[in-house]
Amino acid sequence: MVPGCFRETNARSYKVGSAKLNVMDAREKFDSLLKQYGAALLGLLVLVLVVHDVFGTHGFLAMRKTQSEIKKVEADLDQLNKENMLLEQEVRELKTDPHKIEKIARDELGLARPGEVIIKIPQSQQLLQNPTVKH
Repeated sequence: MVPGCFRETNARSYKVGSAKLNVMDAREKFDSLLKQYGAALLGLLVLVLVVHDVFGTHGFLAMRKTQSEIKKVEADLDQLNKENMLLEQEVRELKTDPHKIEKIARDELGLARPGEVIIKIPQSQQLLQNPTVKH
């Protein structure tokens, strides 16, 4: 027996001394393991955190993908805004410009003014006359 750690006067003191000895042995084992594997565990923890920050759901790669999607959506939005402005301009012209309305009536609807004669040339003959036109 180690002097000073145990008292043999009663069984209860003996058990308390033994528990103190076991706690000291456990602490020494823990300290020994920490000295032996502490650096490796710390390195592993850092590696896991870095991998998570790069490849995780909110990591660097996911953020880059989200930013590229945002840029694509913004470019699409700009294109749609330009188209919208062109369509608004066309609506204004259709409401105010009689020449624009007449052009659409002639070209798309095939209408003519009274007394005018419309002559339509078949498309196959148009291609023979003008070979530079592409389909």
